[in-house]
Amino acid sequence: MRNRLIGGSVDVLVIGGGITGLGAAVDAASRGLRTALVERNDFASGTSSKSSKLIHGGLRYLQQGDVRLVYEALHERQRLMRNARHLVEVLPFMIPILTKDGLISRKIARAFGSALWMYDFTGGLRIGRAHRRLRKSKALSHFPTIVPNRLASAYVYYDARADDARLCLALARTASDHGATVLNHARVTRVVRTGDSYCVTVRDGEGDFTVTARSIVNATGVWVDDVLSTLHNSSSLEDPAAQSSARIGIRPAKGVHITIPWDTVRNDIAVVIPVPKDRRSLFLVPWGPRGDGTFTHTYVGTTDTDYAGSLDDPQCTKDDIDYILRALDNAMTTSVSPGDVTGTWAGLRPLVVPSEKTESGSARTADLSRRHRVSLEESAFVTITGGKLTTYREMAEDAIDALAPSLQLSIGRWARHRCRTKRLDLHGSGRRPRLGLESRIEDHLWSHYGVDAPSIAEIMHSDASLAEPLVPGLPYVRAEVIHAVRHEMACTLDDVMSRRTRSLLIDRAGSRAAARSAALLMAPLLGWNDERVESEVRTFDEICEHEVVCATMTEHDVTG
Repeated sequence: MRNRLIGGSVDVLVIGGGITGLGAAVDAASRGLRTALVERNDFASGTSSKSSKLIHGGLRYLQQGDVRLVYEALHERQRLMRNARHLVEVLPFMIPILTKDGLISRKIARAFGSALWMYDFTGGLRIGRAHRRLRKSKALSHFPTIVPNRLASAYVYYDARADDARLCLALARTASDHGATVLNHARVTRVVRTGDSYCVTVRDGEGDFTVTARSIVNATGVWVDDVLSTLHNSSSLEDPAAQSSARIGIRPAKGVHITIPWDTVRNDIAVVIPVPKDRRSLFLVPWGPRGDGTFTHTYVGTTDTDYAGSLDDPQCTKDDIDYILRALDNAMTTSVSPGDVTGTWAGLRPLVVPSEKTESGSARTADLSRRHRVSLEESAFVTITGGKLTTYREMAEDAIDALAPSLQLSIGRWARHRCRTKRLDLHGSGRRPRLGLESRIEDHLWSHYGVDAPSIAEIMHSDASLAEPLVPGLPYVRAEVIHAVRHEMACTLDDVMSRRTRSLLIDRAGSRAAARSAALLMAPLLGWNDERVESEVRTFDEICEHEVVCATMTEHDVTG
């Protein structure tokens, strides 16, 4: 990929390897445009691996009156369920109706049922199931640890979920399948306009090189203003003066999730619980099916708060954990303590500040729109920001459409280069293969790799030790480490433990214990010597320890 990019010329260069940038690369490449994407860290290493992992319309946006956003998101949800059927699965959500201090009280339960009918008719029914009301006994069977004397009944409605990092990897491979060059761990340091094109300087572990691009898509999330400042100041991205100039007006909102053992919650479907003395709610989502109707873990989130710290290092703090545990303690009979938390993650949503509300404290981040914005900074330079995981494809289409005039495509020629992603299968889609493995392992491999699952199975059959768990208690096998390096551009130990697998998010302690074993599997494939192996293990251990320390500190101490 690097050799293809050095000194090359492309029609579209995408900066940013999150869900939006990768979607734009797929869109441009599938139209037949010469396309490249560069990401300074790993694919999905920012917000796109730290979401709630839900493919949904957003019921609360409907309650806020944004029917159009919900309709568009539900339409995109259905497309994604068709185009990436191996990655996206239907997920029931239960909303308890409580007699006191609930998200939905008995007094307004009937009115809320009408809202759910509206959600179904807006597009929710495309999933093939309508909402329904549950009796108290049935609700308790789905969430047995809920405080029973406050539970009156419940509603169940249906959305979907997908592993966000795996979805990003599928997009990266889809873009490559259509001829795009995608490169991770490659930082853009300078963007200079030269006539009718751009000269872009890229730096990776082997040095600097340049790329010529007819147009650029800036899809860097909360960092979009840094790239814009570089463009307009003709200065380096590493120049602090350039980074201080904001143009779009991004208001970062931090969203935090925690992972806890499933046995402490025992919910077999997702549950929505209220946060005491707040207008927000949290999702409790079961994770890691064992194949017998139980799960290994449940993750809980998300928070939605203003953020003023380093954009490169959002962390889950003691304040965040206390906030989530307070909601759990209010909803459940069992007690969950900070010591029960096995993993955390924090991401920053790049929310676009409305023009009439530019000051930081003008509105809660939870109330800001999740709509996206496409800005044409120059005739061939597009910035795309805002939006949400579910609507990434629509965002990408809008961004590439905005480049039509700069690429000098007439109406007739543009018809040949129209968007093709509405019905474009993502890499891994297809008929489910039979692998001859235990059903639980087959289910896991299919839901993560699709038709590439036989590649992992072949590695497992070649060496029995590679069929063993990577982290005891989690579904990942050691063969996935080999596959990640050979076929998914994993370059560091953190790439494997955090994003190719999600071990770090689920079980931090287990991942630390397994780190050296994983690094030794990667070493011969990447030419690492003993010193590099030790460096990778040490770096990953520092990442884990930093999470642990931040979880004991207040938000002020961490960001200050």
